[in-house]
This record gives sequence, C-alpha cells and structure tokens, in this order.
Amino acid sequence: MTSTKYIGMDVHKESISIAVMNAAGKIVMECVIETKANMIVQCIDGLRGDLHVTFEEGTSAAWLYDLLKPHVTKLIVCDPRKNASMREDSQNDKIDARRLAELLRVDHLSPVYHGEHGLRTLKELVRSYLTVTKDLVRVKTRVKAIYRSWAIPCNGKEVYAACHRAEWLEKIKELGVRRRAEFYYQQLDALRVLRQGVRRELLAESKKQRAWKQLCQIPAIGPIRAAVLLGILQTPHRFRTKRPLWKYSGLAIETCSSADHRSIHGQLQRSKKNSVRGLNQNCNHDLKNLFKGGGGHRLQQTRSVPGVLRGFIGQRHEARNGPTDLGQKDCHHRSYGRKR
Repeated sequence: MTSTKYIGMDVHKESISIAVMNAAGKIVMECVIETKANMIVQCIDGLRGDLHVTFEEGTSAAWLYDLLKPHVTKLIVCDPRKNASMREDSQNDKIDARRLAELLRVDHLSPVYHGEHGLRTLKELVRSYLTVTKDLVRVKTRVKAIYRSWAIPCNGKEVYAACHRAEWLEKIKELGVRRRAEFYYQQLDALRVLRQGVRRELLAESKKQRAWKQLCQIPAIGPIRAAVLLGILQTPHRFRTKRPLWKYSGLAIETCSSADHRSIHGQLQRSKKNSVRGLNQNCNHDLKNLFKGGGGHRLQQTRSVPGVLRGFIGQRHEARNGPTDLGQKDCHHRSYGRKR
C-alpha cells in the first residue's frame, strides 16, 4: 500500500471543504476550514506521505496555487467545465470535494496552466489593459447610443473629439439627456488618460523580456500586440506541439459529421458527403482577436504565425500542467477585432 494521498478541495470565499482519499479509493479524512492561509497550510502540513492536491479554477486559484505549491508533491488546478461528473446527482461542498479527490486519483482531470512568478506582473498589466480598453469601447457605444436614440446621425469618430463636443451637445434639446451625455464624456476622458497610463507601464514591463523584441519582428505584430501576446501565452513550452497552441488561440479546425458509412452492395463504404468544418470556440478569445485584428490575411500570406513559437526561444520556463483559462476572465474589445 502506497502512502500517496489524493486531496480534493472545494474552494469558496469563506470556507474550503477538503476530502482526503488514499490510493485504494477510501476516504480517510474530511474537514471544513476557513479560507485563510495559515489554516490551509496547517491542514496540509498535518498530512503524511505524497500529497496530490486539486481544486477547480476560480477567483482564488492563483493565490491558492502559490500558497500550496511548496507544501505538496503534485498540484493540479483543474478546468471545471470539463468535470462532467461533478454535475451529476446531488451536489454540495462535501460531495464535490470527494468527487475531485476521486477524479484526481483516476487521473481524469484537465489541468489549467499557472505560470511562473517572472511574468506575473506582465500578465496582470495585460489584463488591466484589456479591461480598460473594453470599458472605453463600452462608453463610446453609450455616447453614440444617446444620439441615435434621438435620431441624430453620428457616424465616424468626430462625436468623441473634445474640440467638437460642445457642437454635438447642442444637438440634444432635452436637458436631462444632455446632462447624461456630459457624464459619459467625462467618463470617456478619464478612461483615455487611464488607458495611456496602463499602456506606458505595459510597454515598459514588456521590454524587460527578451522575447518581446523577437515577437515585434513578426509582421502585423506591433509593440502592444507583442506585449499582450507575451502576457497571455507566457511561454510556448507549456504546449507539447504547435497543435495545442492553435487550439488555445482559436485557430484549430473542428469537423462534425454523422452516418459516415453506408451499405453498398452488401459492403460498408465510407460516405463521400462533406463534413461541417469550423474553428474551435473553446479558446482564449483575446488571443484569437489579437491574431484576427493583427491582419490575419497578412499573417497567413507571410506564414509568420509559427514565428510565435520561435519568438520565445529565450524563455524556457518549465511547462507545468496545461493551458490556462484566461478566455473567461478577459473580455473582448474592438481594438483586436470583432468577436467571432
């Protein structure tokens, strides 16, 4: 009998349900603790043997990963969207922790990548830049929506310009609506200043990475796109081949077919009907929009997208677990192209 213990943790804001399972699949301990660093470490340190721990990707995943990594033998942050058995029958914290421990024991979990500390600052700056850009686009949409609601044509970007702002506000006769437009303009000006500040810090941080200069040499990939690409991917060595990278980027081709064979003269032959082809939707949408907005046709013509892999040669971080789940956290924005 091995001394390996499989620990499933159902993490919430105020509490964590823990189930400990041995190699034979028997629950040897269960407990509920507060979501506090000292109590979590104390609970883990009280266990003996090789500790394999798992919990689902969520708000506290990055913090909990950094906290537990030095204290366990193996740590997996799993993708909750692929844990189909977690949604069967009754559900509560105790049952979910048991199921996570069992899935870890039989190796049926899909890991989520959590990178090294070296690129944590760049990653957070990239997420800040994408979020502020998204907010800026939203405010611009609200400004134009006001004019369109009063049948005032507002094509182009002139409606946002400070020098023409008084002229556009005079077209709104309703006092309350005009005041609302003024508030939106104030929010727009504040976000523009904030975005420029985040942009400067993002560029300054990205220039510290050797791979950034190599990524900038790719056609249609400028300084900002290279920084965003570096912050999202972190290292290509987390992928075994280029195929998982294309899937993570939303550029993998998926086919769908049915009734692939038919009987002809008593023999089964493969049908010649075409299958439905399309790109995968379970991907990082910011990365996909980056490639599409960066002149996807030019990248295809120059065959330079594979240069993304070569651009990281200077950064050989150890690939751990699997692809990260940023697509759900970082929202889309127009500067990198339209949503698919």
